[in-house]
Amino acid sequence: MNQTNETNQMNQTNQKTILVAVNDLFFYTKVRDALVPEGYRLEKARAQQDIMEKTSATSPAAVILDMNDRAIDPFQALQTLKHDPRLNAIPVLAYANHEEVETWNRARTLGVTKIVSRNEFSARTLELVEQVTKVKV
Repeated sequence: MNQTNETNQMNQTNQKTILVAVNDLFFYTKVRDALVPEGYRLEKARAQQDIMEKTSATSPAAVILDMNDRAIDPFQALQTLKHDPRLNAIPVLAYANHEEVETWNRARTLGVTKIVSRNEFSARTLELVEQVTKVKV
C-alpha cells in the first residue's frame, strides 16, 4: 500500500511537470511566468540529448518545442518522441513562425499534438498547455 501511495504521488507530480525545449530566453521566461505560478514544474532541455533523457526520466505531462530553435533539432526530437512506444503518448505543444508553412506541415506529419504561431503561444501559454495535457490519456 505504501508503494502504491508513492507511485500515485509521483504520477501527480509528473502531471504538473513540463519539459521545455526552448532556448530563447524571452519565450522560456513567458513559459515560466505562465506556468510556475499555477503549480507547474519546469524541466529545461538545453540540448538534443536532454530531450530524450529528461523525458524518459521525468515522464512529463507535456513537452514544449520551439520549432525554430537552432540549439536542438526539433524535428528529430519530435520524431524520436513519437516513435518511442514509452514516450509517444506524451503530448507535444510546439510553436513556430506563422509564415513557415513547411515547418507546420512537417510537425503535423511527425505527430505534434498542437502547433501554434509564436504570437499565439506567447499570448496563451497556460491555456495551450492545459489543452494539450487534457488530451493525454
